[in-house]
Amino acid sequence: MNIPFSPPYIDESVEAEVLDALRSGWITTGPKVKALEQEVCNYTGASACLAVNSATSALMLVLHWYGIKQGDEVIIPAYTYAATALAVLHVGATPIMVDVEDDFNISLEKIKVAITTKTKAIIPVDIAGWPCNYQAIHTLINTKEIQEKFSANSEQQKNLNRILILSDAAHSFGAVYQHKKLGTAADITVFSFHAVKNLTTAEGGCICLSLPAPFNNQDVYTTLRLWSLNGQTKDAFSKSKAGGWRYDIVYPGFKINLPDILAAIGLAQIRKYDAVLLKERERVFNYYSQAFQQVSWAIVPPYQQEGSVSSYHLYPLRIHHISEEQRDIIIDKITLSGVAVNVHFQPLPLLKVFKELGYDIKNYPKAYNNYQSEISLPIYPQLNNIQCKYIVDSVINAVNEVISNG
Repeated sequence: MNIPFSPPYIDESVEAEVLDALRSGWITTGPKVKALEQEVCNYTGASACLAVNSATSALMLVLHWYGIKQGDEVIIPAYTYAATALAVLHVGATPIMVDVEDDFNISLEKIKVAITTKTKAIIPVDIAGWPCNYQAIHTLINTKEIQEKFSANSEQQKNLNRILILSDAAHSFGAVYQHKKLGTAADITVFSFHAVKNLTTAEGGCICLSLPAPFNNQDVYTTLRLWSLNGQTKDAFSKSKAGGWRYDIVYPGFKINLPDILAAIGLAQIRKYDAVLLKERERVFNYYSQAFQQVSWAIVPPYQQEGSVSSYHLYPLRIHHISEEQRDIIIDKITLSGVAVNVHFQPLPLLKVFKELGYDIKNYPKAYNNYQSEISLPIYPQLNNIQCKYIVDSVINAVNEVISNG
């Protein structure tokens, strides 16, 4: 049996929506992007949502909008994908990496220690789709001690008058936090619609705005949309209308818009997201958890507590008391059975770019401990229970063989 790690969910409704975009004669940013943005607003409860070409671009755009620049610091977890840190570097700021907790997510205590007078934003990351403790982060940054450290250097920073909470929710579309769909727990939430994500547009991302007063989120959306299209006062769709050719460039913006041909995929998926895609991911997740709870060496991932539910994006299985080398051998054995697995993630200080910037994995012991014993299993709606059983058996056989020989 051959089981891929994360194929996209493509059914007849997706094909029909893409074909509709092709036949419309309009394939770049236009009505389907606008429709997807509205669907995301309806789903998450966010005041306004801007679709762009990637979550990385989305993070960069938000940091730039908030006036973050060289000399500023942004706190991020050491346990995340490189894009979280690269977005900070690309606006000229310094990523301040902190360690995580046993649930993979950023440590509140480490955040508190890392905050300085240069801190302008915190980017919590919902690893595997499990929501961070946003309420605790909000409470922390609003304490008198932390407030007194904040100094505003831009109009947006003066309006918010505190550290920005920017959620990297690349994994967590559909997750629940405090009994609500994730998308409003932070000031701004960024989702990824990359090909391997729960909801995909092949490549893409979305910025969900939930900024407090005095911000008008619709006005912020208008600004970010303008900046995502080279600072041009009209998008291509508006310019294509009769007599609509004249435009102006009012800001030195970026080119990070999402085209309709890609939005069409996500538009079809979001209409059946809870009923089909999320429900089936939950089925696979629960199948794994019930099976692995029967073996003593397995650490099943967090997925539910009062008010919070995972999006079931990944199944990050950990194995008690094994080394990184043993983990890699286990992966090789699973792969030989035809099951594709992965590791999420290599902590950033293990990667060349960040090692050369001076980050040292020794400073992030929990991140390393989580990584060295972690194996991500396939989890997607198309998996049937027969395949799930084969995956479980392959993992158990591989682990038992390595442990018995160790």
